[in-house]
Amino acid sequence: MTPEEFYAHAMRAADGQGRLPLSRMTGWQVFPFEQAGLRVVPLAAPVLPEPARAGENGQDCPACEASADSLTPVWSDEHWRLSPLGPSGAPLILVLEPTVHCDLPDLPDDRAAQMGVLIARIARAIESLPHVARAHVSRWGDGGAHLHIFFFARPEGFSQLRGTCLAIWDDLLPAVPAAQRDSDAALVGRSLADAYGGQAHPL
Repeated sequence: MTPEEFYAHAMRAADGQGRLPLSRMTGWQVFPFEQAGLRVVPLAAPVLPEPARAGENGQDCPACEASADSLTPVWSDEHWRLSPLGPSGAPLILVLEPTVHCDLPDLPDDRAAQMGVLIARIARAIESLPHVARAHVSRWGDGGAHLHIFFFARPEGFSQLRGTCLAIWDDLLPAVPAAQRDSDAALVGRSLADAYGGQAHPL
């Protein structure tokens, strides 16, 4: 479907204000909001061309430029860096990025192969933390044109935080103490250096 056809299709299910009905997701046990009083914002018409993302075409890319607000890597090698993202309500959020500017569709095959191994090793290291049950991995890419893969640590014992809603719960929960987050990130960095290579960095 073209963007216009997609919008027309969605509007056939919407009310007079352009609001879609509550989705199946709102009935999930892990959904973080009560249905009563909840409503969907109106779906806006498509805007074409889309606004440029940060770092589009490698111009003014925050991930490429060293600055005071840059993420501090807990692990790196010649081609990749892994950094904690904070503050976070989840016990730990890590971001994997290539050291050179590229996005997922133009990632060279050898880097893509490395990325697959790194994702598995990072998830393994996160899930080895004693208070973490699962590592969720995601890539959205709408905010920045520099490839960034997110790793969300789901705390052990909290089945209500399972699945895709963990990213929402992360925003709702109070931030975990920075010292605990950094300690966990450092453990993952050291584990990755031992299992994959590269260098762990102190925070």
